[in-house]
Amino acid sequence: MIKNGLDVEHSGIQQVAELMAVAARTAPKGCGIDNLEVRLVDGQEKVALGEEMRRIGRDTGVDFFIRDGYNVDRATIVLLLGARISPIFCPNCGYCGYEDCEENIKNEGICMFNITDLGIALGSAVSVASAHKVDNRILFSAGKAAINLGCFPETATVVYGIPLSVSSKSPFFDRESSTGEGEA
Repeated sequence: MIKNGLDVEHSGIQQVAELMAVAARTAPKGCGIDNLEVRLVDGQEKVALGEEMRRIGRDTGVDFFIRDGYNVDRATIVLLLGARISPIFCPNCGYCGYEDCEENIKNEGICMFNITDLGIALGSAVSVASAHKVDNRILFSAGKAAINLGCFPETATVVYGIPLSVSSKSPFFDRESSTGEGEA
């Protein structure tokens, strides 16, 4: 049997994305409480994600959303990691800016343990991509668009996206401007 290189690369990047999801899930969590949400996006849903990112950029005048949308277009798959915001009731914490978790909930605050756990999960995930030489970049903009598209219906309220690419040159290094033209 002879397999086409592009087919092999697509299969490999899918496997790496799944291993990244595993690494994110097994990353340490505050008090062992898991508030992580994971999604893999490819095909038409990935196209819609890039389009939504560019729409946000045009509507808000924030050009990096447009640039990042083009980066998602060049990716094979996007791993989305999100945090469900749910205070973990750590005594004497206050990192969220409120006296305690009850005050946080009353004021619809964000538990810093949830956000820290998400950051650690993101780091674990991208370390897997790096170990397998898969180009990647953590994008806030992809997470914002994913929330808008309903990828996390009423669960995760803070989301980041990690587009993945296998090519001779990373599309995430010398990133293109919002016009699609390369930056110097």
